[in-house]
Amino acid sequence: MTTYRITHRTAYTYADAVSTSFGRAHLLPRTQPDQHCSAAELTLDPSPDDLREHTDAFGNRSTYFCVREPHHELTVLARSTVTVDRVVVPPALRPWEEVRDTAPVEVRPYRLPSPRLPVQPEVAAYAAPSFPAGRPLGEAAADLCRRIHADFDYVSGSTTVRSTVTDLLTGGAGVCQDFAHLAVAGLRSRGIPTRYVSGYLETLPPPGKPKLRGADASHAWFSVWTGDTWLDLDPTNDRVVDERFVVLAHGRDYGDVPPLKGVIFTDSAESVMTVSVDMERVDPG
Repeated sequence: MTTYRITHRTAYTYADAVSTSFGRAHLLPRTQPDQHCSAAELTLDPSPDDLREHTDAFGNRSTYFCVREPHHELTVLARSTVTVDRVVVPPALRPWEEVRDTAPVEVRPYRLPSPRLPVQPEVAAYAAPSFPAGRPLGEAAADLCRRIHADFDYVSGSTTVRSTVTDLLTGGAGVCQDFAHLAVAGLRSRGIPTRYVSGYLETLPPPGKPKLRGADASHAWFSVWTGDTWLDLDPTNDRVVDERFVVLAHGRDYGDVPPLKGVIFTDSAESVMTVSVDMERVDPG
């Protein structure tokens, strides 16, 4: 069991004044069987004229805000305390075809195409070698995770939030969002319900070195239905998701759960965004 105090700061700076900002945030962690969010708040500077939280269609905490005070800078600060008590799920031994054919109604939407992950023959072709007939689903999903990790380079800035799985397949490089998207789309191409997951991964400093403030990061991975439960795997690091991961939200793809999105009214042609994330372990004593 591990408890984290998480601070996620996003700052926007505009070249000209913004008269109004409307936004939607997925920055407050979920409470679910393997993690408990005991405290969470979202604050803005300037102060919002409207700030409301609701639960979205996927069970995530979603926050709407509106700032009508003219501003050249906008800071969104999320603070939360989360306890993770995650037991690593044993490999799913059921054949992937059996899991596909017996998926219950409530998870079937996660095997359908989604706005950012349409049906693509090249994705199905890439995933196919991991799914020979009769292979246990856990083994097949882990193999796909391993192949993505081995086949593609992690290069910060090589893609954007608008990049597609095709961009990754042709360019050979991407970031965690791209790797998670490829895994989700690949598993869905075999009819397996799979979710896109956004959250945080605690980073560990080199031996003997202090942990740097702001060195942690937003992260993304995938969660596959095994027939009994969900198995979370991280293709960026080729590992099973454990207590170093904190779940913010999950959906069909990134478009359902971006940390922040919105609309601004301004004549400004330029803006700069900076993001800082800190995950501090809380001493249980």
